[in-house]
Amino acid sequence: MRTLEEVQATLQIAKLKEEDLQKTIHCLTFGENVSSADYCLVELDETLCKHIEAGQSLVIRGDKEERAVLCSGDKTYDLKIADTSNLLLMVPGCKTADQLTNSQDSTHLAHTQIWGFCNSYWELRKHRPKLKKLKRLLMENTYKGPALGGQEEDTENRYTMQDLLERIQASEEEIKTHLETINACQLDGYWRMLEFDYEMKLLGHVTQLVDSESWSFNKVPLETSLEELGPLEPKEMIEHCLNCYGKRYTENDQVFYSLYEDKVCRAIALLLLQNAVKFNLREFQEVWQQSVPDGMSTRLDQLKSMALVDRTSRPETISLLQVEDLSEDTLERFNHLFSLREKWTEEDITPYIQDLCGEKQTTGALLTKHARSSMQNGIKVFNSRRPVAT
Repeated sequence: MRTLEEVQATLQIAKLKEEDLQKTIHCLTFGENVSSADYCLVELDETLCKHIEAGQSLVIRGDKEERAVLCSGDKTYDLKIADTSNLLLMVPGCKTADQLTNSQDSTHLAHTQIWGFCNSYWELRKHRPKLKKLKRLLMENTYKGPALGGQEEDTENRYTMQDLLERIQASEEEIKTHLETINACQLDGYWRMLEFDYEMKLLGHVTQLVDSESWSFNKVPLETSLEELGPLEPKEMIEHCLNCYGKRYTENDQVFYSLYEDKVCRAIALLLLQNAVKFNLREFQEVWQQSVPDGMSTRLDQLKSMALVDRTSRPETISLLQVEDLSEDTLERFNHLFSLREKWTEEDITPYIQDLCGEKQTTGALLTKHARSSMQNGIKVFNSRRPVAT
């Protein structure tokens, strides 16, 4: 171990004045069996530091074929290795200059062992959660309604919340929010998606009841709905449908639902469009308006990110194109969109790229990077910057 005299001699050779330094001088030595593979360092921002200091945990998620992400309780971060030219030393119990009292009258040595070292660290960048896999897993075994005739339901490919946390690259809060977005429900401890036809059957029962009883779609009574529809479907499924397509509220100790006009109209449009490659736009709009409950108004802007209108064809057409069916990879997404249509207006393409935007990124910035603009009949349109793979 080095003595104070040896340290002072080294300072002289280095032409450093002892009085310009801290009173405590650390003498570092490598412990036994130290290697750079023993430890990994992660750089945390203030929010994540407070998260850890509060006793919360961070989790690294990803299957073997996926790039790992780090998740807090409500956010997802990309893990990226950052190299540093300075060797980073792990020294347990080492005090930094601001932690030393320096009350000693004379210089003294502190002998400390190095436990590990690194020349790189993990840098965290906030990232949109990767949630398409969630729906894909739940679609493996959708809920088709109560089993009939004593038939047993297939029990394979069902997932609890813990299963989803282990498979999906997103935080628990983000997963829960997306489960609500895709109208999933929990049955016997497993998260399930309703088969689309069954979900539409439930919604059809509700909307027909609203029409037959001449209720306002803003005031649908829960108790009466369960009494009327209970003989047709399980009451918990009727209530789940109301929770998916309406906002629950209480008035005079009675529970009501106000149906979301846009969400109900979108669902019925999806039902109409799913079996046709293209639909005459004018005919579609007429059938669509006739299919929704009285008092609801259908508008094409309700179908953003779900259906695509072709104004150039004669007659004008509409076809199904759901953003949730497109790739999460930005390059693949743009390549697919430009393979469907060579030129896009900003209004048409924005709903299909909005979810690709990172933190503080705009769709305009994405278009500047991946598309080039031109004017066509006085309207700005965008086409691919690179040859489109078909």
